[in-house]
Amino acid sequence: MSTSPDPQRPTATPVPEGGAERTLSGRDEAVLDDPVTSSLAGAHAHLAEGNALVRRFPADVSPFVAFPVPEDPGTPEAIRELFGPGEAVTMAHVEPPLPAHWEWRFRLPGVQLVETPALAPRPCAEAVELDAEDVPEMLDLTARTRPGPFLLRTHELGRYIGVRREGRLVAMAGERLHPAGWTEISAVAVDPSARRQGLASALVLDVAHGIRARGEGVFLHAAAENTGAIAAYEALGFTRRREVVFAQALVPQD
Repeated sequence: MSTSPDPQRPTATPVPEGGAERTLSGRDEAVLDDPVTSSLAGAHAHLAEGNALVRRFPADVSPFVAFPVPEDPGTPEAIRELFGPGEAVTMAHVEPPLPAHWEWRFRLPGVQLVETPALAPRPCAEAVELDAEDVPEMLDLTARTRPGPFLLRTHELGRYIGVRREGRLVAMAGERLHPAGWTEISAVAVDPSARRQGLASALVLDVAHGIRARGEGVFLHAAAENTGAIAAYEALGFTRRREVVFAQALVPQD
């Protein structure tokens, strides 16, 4: 994961062909500007910890934090009370103003992509449902392939599926954030031994099929430097909506 020591905070900006004003199939895309806050206020409210200024997922579910009113001057102190000194705060899309002495550990540029009418979801014949019993294998696969944060209880965020070969989990994908009217596809991981077989695409289309069956829109994220993955998603029928930033800061010890 690349880091940036630049003290100037980059902001999420629309890419030229996208924007919050654009809608697809009548769905409101505005919630995708801050999907963490929308998810924790809605579909994942039962997992939310915190207060009016700072909300988070349990530490073993997801590292992402929501800031319903990021510009509120009380936000830094609310973060300190919720996390404690020395703890890492992981942010997506929204970075609240923090005092100058707070340390930024990294900022990773990313891209948010949304479905287009070209996306053709369909079930994958090889896919099996994954649950709590499969977590050790899921953790092993994601640790080796590094698709993004996947923790002990991340599977509780939504539906996860995988492909087994000779009894071994070699590919997986699932659902993460659930902002109103949308669901994010995440944790797309394929073991090196099973790559170039179309498994990632097949699982993404299967997860998208389940999302569409609920009448929701499909979106996902990728690191900006992962141009291969972005191109593959665009080939499946996704389009870039906006540039985003994933960042992490440390709560000062004093």
